[in-house]
Amino acid sequence: MKQKHYLVPSFLASKGLVKLHIDSFNHFIQTEIKNIVRANSRVSVPEANWWLEYNDIYIKPPTVNDGGVVASRVTPHDCRLRDLTYAGEILVDVTFVRQNEVVSKKGVLIGRMPIMLKSSICVLNGKSPSELMRLKECPLDPGGYFIIGGTEKVVLMQEQTSKNRLIIEEDSKRGLVCSVTSSSAQTKSKTNIVTKDDKFYLSHNSFIVDVPIAILFKAMNITSDQELLQLIGTEESVWANFVPSLKLCLEYNIHTCLDACNWLHSRLRQPRYRTAFGAGRTLRTAANILETDIILEIQRFLRDIIITHVEMEKLNFAPRAFFLGQMVRYLILANEKRIPPDDRDFYGNKRIELAGSLLALLFEDVFKTFNEDLWLTVSKIDTKRRCTPFDISRHIKTWMITEQLNRAISSGNWIIKRFRMMRHGVTQVVSRLSYVAALGHMTRMTSQFEKTRKVSGPRSIHASQWGLICPSDTPEGEACGLVKNVALMCHVTVEVDDAHLIELISNYYTFPLYQMRYAKNEYVIYVNGKPIGFTQHPGKLCVLIRGLRRSGRIHGFVSVYIKQAYQCVHVVSDGGRFCRPYIILCNGRPLVTESVLQDLRHNVLNWDDLLKKGLVEYLDVNELNDCLVAMDESCLTDGNHYTHMEIDPATILGVVAGLIPYPDHNQSPRNTYQCAMGKQAIGTVALNQQIRFDTLQCQMVYPQKPLVQSKTIQMMHFDELPAGQNAVVAIMSYSGYDVEDALVINQASIDRGFARACVYRRSGVHLKMHENAVYDRLMGPSIERETGVLRRGDEVLQADGVAYIGACVNDRQILINKEMPVVSSSAVLDNAGSLSLNVNTPENATEFKRCPVDYKGIEPSYVEKVMFSTSEGNQAVVKILLRQTRRPEVGDKFSSRHGQKGVVGLIVRQEDLPFSTNGLTPDIIMNPHGFPSRMTVGKLLEVLGSKAGAIEGKIRDGSAFSGDPAEVLSQVLIDHGYHYLGKEILYSGVTGAPLEAFIYFGPVYYQRLKHMVMDKVHNLCHDVFLHWLINLVWLYVCLDT
Repeated sequence: MKQKHYLVPSFLASKGLVKLHIDSFNHFIQTEIKNIVRANSRVSVPEANWWLEYNDIYIKPPTVNDGGVVASRVTPHDCRLRDLTYAGEILVDVTFVRQNEVVSKKGVLIGRMPIMLKSSICVLNGKSPSELMRLKECPLDPGGYFIIGGTEKVVLMQEQTSKNRLIIEEDSKRGLVCSVTSSSAQTKSKTNIVTKDDKFYLSHNSFIVDVPIAILFKAMNITSDQELLQLIGTEESVWANFVPSLKLCLEYNIHTCLDACNWLHSRLRQPRYRTAFGAGRTLRTAANILETDIILEIQRFLRDIIITHVEMEKLNFAPRAFFLGQMVRYLILANEKRIPPDDRDFYGNKRIELAGSLLALLFEDVFKTFNEDLWLTVSKIDTKRRCTPFDISRHIKTWMITEQLNRAISSGNWIIKRFRMMRHGVTQVVSRLSYVAALGHMTRMTSQFEKTRKVSGPRSIHASQWGLICPSDTPEGEACGLVKNVALMCHVTVEVDDAHLIELISNYYTFPLYQMRYAKNEYVIYVNGKPIGFTQHPGKLCVLIRGLRRSGRIHGFVSVYIKQAYQCVHVVSDGGRFCRPYIILCNGRPLVTESVLQDLRHNVLNWDDLLKKGLVEYLDVNELNDCLVAMDESCLTDGNHYTHMEIDPATILGVVAGLIPYPDHNQSPRNTYQCAMGKQAIGTVALNQQIRFDTLQCQMVYPQKPLVQSKTIQMMHFDELPAGQNAVVAIMSYSGYDVEDALVINQASIDRGFARACVYRRSGVHLKMHENAVYDRLMGPSIERETGVLRRGDEVLQADGVAYIGACVNDRQILINKEMPVVSSSAVLDNAGSLSLNVNTPENATEFKRCPVDYKGIEPSYVEKVMFSTSEGNQAVVKILLRQTRRPEVGDKFSSRHGQKGVVGLIVRQEDLPFSTNGLTPDIIMNPHGFPSRMTVGKLLEVLGSKAGAIEGKIRDGSAFSGDPAEVLSQVLIDHGYHYLGKEILYSGVTGAPLEAFIYFGPVYYQRLKHMVMDKVHNLCHDVFLHWLINLVWLYVCLDT
């Protein structure tokens, strides 16, 4: 199957690079937000005989309030220009009591929700390229980010340890620890089982001491020792390990559930129950509690803090007691070395939090606070005037939800007080230096692991990251290995309701848990970490679930796998799992045939059709351990029992690393360096770059497509938005200015526009209203009274106080002449005798002071555009876009696509440079000493491929693991009369004599990076006399020596 790589663009067309962000946000606004409101649907004040119930919640498409009564629709481009927030109204349908009458109200506004671009309620959703261009959007922009106050913000993927899963790990102080982090819609808690002196204890911060596990079992109504031992296992070795823990009950004289509850109650850390609106109440002390009630109090307390993800009916602790018994059992087996401890860095034990799940956490906390405030408001109002009609819409603080959501996304600080969660750097400003930089930012993933800790485990590449995490794209320094990028065909699952799964599994090969006797063929079945039964046929159960998944009867992202050492079967449908598509093999042959690929290529079939037909399927990391994957068809020989086959090995790389030609021929760090420098390359930002007003924007004047491209380049549309130029490079030494990776550049090439760039910078002001009810204003240029000429710095101002388009602006010249009123604290009495602010009237004029926006720069810039508009609340906005053309100069930074960066060391006239037999002069001369230590063989192959492509007039393939081999490229050169190694005879531009060596000579795709000398100059002497004095002293020193 030579054409199986056509599956990759089909996958990207269906899922897209940032589809995981968009799917997560869509799931939040369609499902999760409704579940949050359903779980907190009632606000009641019994004392006032008042209640409110939320019936439904929905979010409207983005709008903006321009000062009118009705909000108007808004586009993302308008929000960027006018510094608006791209948000939609959050509306609820409520039922409440007013004067003993039940009233229903629809469409009550409770706040505004920032909307992700390209999501289901975005105006860009489902639009064709022509429609996107009419909306002034780039058709190639992937979306998946927010616009807050005109600034583009992306929510980074957050790597977390999986919830609701048993983890056995080794602690340096406490030895082996079995822990589970429980997460449900109501609570989140962590349960630890530790070993001390061969006894097992529960470690929880709600108790002042570690609780003996046998006492905890007795508090859960497991009072019989025989019943307790049956929960842990039937093997004699397991019982022998648990007997010391049972003896603790005798030592503490605990025999009944009441004894255990009394013991636990006396060791509580003065807890507070959180009520519906955060008031809280303390558990009653032993002095004021009846013995008949203490069991109920403690069991309710345990229900809220111990293994909360396992559901239980009323106070029936049987499911949780079984789970607790499994934790003790696994800890005993781990202590006996019968099962290995879990690897925390194994990616099956990780979950990824996307924008939707993070916003769900934030909204839940904000919504609870909103309800608490509403409850307090109603209590206060009703206490004062009980008979007054109460209209809910007048007392809702819509700013509360709006501001907290906007603040979190704008600042990147996620503070969830209810869970004591404080995360920083969750969101970042989208990097718009180039198209590739933006794509790389959308697929970035970060960890909350402390970056200053010098621990190698979380930073190293783990084998389970294959195909999920890009092995090359990670920053250098302290963030190395902690900030990562996802691979090209990686997908993150969205949570699927497991009620249907539990019902389905319960009907096949499943028995109740109380019948389990821990025989060798009995495997516990967990669905999303919850035990639902056991089976004696784990293999048949897995085959059944996979068959249902491939036939489309259950969701395609449901995963099933067996943990043999633990004797359990896991069925998972939770969100945040990394998964990847594979071709299914049947009897050693792929189900995807050449005819299927042809239909795919001609758009007869799409990716979703392949999933429905059961030709490809998604596998997560855990299920992949139960499969045998072939790399390609050459592995499919008789005797090998492969179950799946890779689609394309090159998809293990991310979007940025996938742009490197022949990356499999380079030293590994070089690919990592290129991932960093590829994001710094100046190129084409977007197709709408000419109408954007970004704070800083760099554009290549004459960008070119690479002559050697990988398949990723075409799939990512990098050939439509490139960032570099094909430069003819001679690999030779020329003068001493090419040492340490410095480059020698042809002056004539620069004159013809080689690597020329335009840098755009934005300046602007908001005309605000101040305390004395007076607005800022713009004033025209001022004239000096003495001389009658314009004031210095006002030369480019027009009468409206803004520089004119096309003006050449020098240092310290004023761009926008803004004046703001001098706000005084003095107040005056009006005619009615009441106190009022000092307003701007002819009788009492307001003083203004100049607050101009001036230009700072050592080189002049030109005014490209001027924009007048209004932000939300009708506040005037003035923006100016400045343009500066940058030619390459000595000290500017360049890089090839192989991580070999260097500055310009010398610019030489064309007549002094060597030339070939055909009269071709190199654009760049590179020192050959840059190859031996860097080992960038991929660059040598790129020279060969680019030369063959230029001769033939076609793009050569430089994809990882499948690019055009050197033998094919050499044959092309031979067929056209060139040396098979790409070498040529060059002649000296000074003497005309041929050089004494064959020179490796050909095109290489070079990137101009954002690091330029002009931006690095921070101090310059402007004093002519001081400059003359320094030159005089230097001349004196030279003559004296």
